[in-house]
Amino acid sequence: MYHTWMRYFTPGPVHHRLGLVCLGVGLQHGALPTVGPRTLDHHVAVVVSAGSGWYRTPDGRRTTVTAPALLWLTPGVPHHYSADPGTGWDEAFVDFTGPATATYTELGYIEPERPVVPLSDAGPARGVVGRIARAARRGNPLLEVETAAAVHELLVALRRARADTNAEGDPVLTALARDAFQSLSVAEHAARHGMTAAELRTAVRRAAGCSPKDYLLTIRLGRAKELLAATELPVAAVARRVGYDDPAYFSRLFTRRVGIAPVRFREQQGRVVPGGWSDRIPDPEHPPTIAG
Repeated sequence: MYHTWMRYFTPGPVHHRLGLVCLGVGLQHGALPTVGPRTLDHHVAVVVSAGSGWYRTPDGRRTTVTAPALLWLTPGVPHHYSADPGTGWDEAFVDFTGPATATYTELGYIEPERPVVPLSDAGPARGVVGRIARAARRGNPLLEVETAAAVHELLVALRRARADTNAEGDPVLTALARDAFQSLSVAEHAARHGMTAAELRTAVRRAAGCSPKDYLLTIRLGRAKELLAATELPVAAVARRVGYDDPAYFSRLFTRRVGIAPVRFREQQGRVVPGGWSDRIPDPEHPPTIAG
C-alpha cells in the first residue's frame, strides 16, 4: 500500500533563461513500486526522509539507502531503485533541468558520481519541496518563476544538509582556512593532511564545490578586503598579510577577481561605509544604526 501525489508541467522557452526550471514535483510514502531500470533526459532529486531501500548502479552494484538520504538521478545515467517492500519509505522528489545545472555540477552541488548521498537532516529540503508543491497548484500565474526560484533554494538546502558537512564545518576546510595566509603550495597543504594533491582536490571540491586554489584565494581576498576597508595599511603590507610577497602580483590578482584595484576599493569603502570598524557579530534583534 502506498500513497502518492505528483504534478508535472512544461515551462515555456523564456523560463529556461532563469537557469533552472522545475518540470515536476511529487510526495510519496509507503511500499512504493520499484523504479527502473530507466534513463531520463533531465535531473531528479529524490529526498528520502524516512524508511530504507536500495539503489543499483549501472554496473550492477547494489547500495543500501537509509533515510535521511538523497538520490541524484542525472540525465543519461541509468538508475534502478526501490523502497523496502516491507517498510517502504517517505520520499519527496523534484524534476528539473536548465543551463545552470552545469554550473551547479561544477560547484559540487549536483554530484553525478554520488547517486546516493547521506543527509544529516532531510527536513529543510523537504520543506522546500513542499513549497514547490504548493506553488504548483493549477492556475497559479507565477508557477514557473516560483518553482524555478525554489529549485535553486533546494540545491542549496541539499548541499547544506549533506552528512559529510557538520555544524562545525569540514575539518579539511577548517585547516585550509587556518593556513590560508601561509605561502604553501596545494601539494604542501595536502602533505599536512597526509593526502596527495589529488585527494585534497577531491575533498575540497566535495566540501566546498571548488578547487583548493580557489578556496584559498577566496579566503585571502576576503581578508584583504577587510584590511583595506578597516585599516590604513599600505597595499604592499596588506598583500604580505594575506600571503603575497609580490604586491604588484597581488594588485593584479585582486583587480582581476574583484573587478577593481585595491586602492580604488579602499576609496569606495571609505565613502560608502561610515563609522568605525568592529569585529563583533551584530545582534539580529538589535542591528547597529548610524547616527545622523
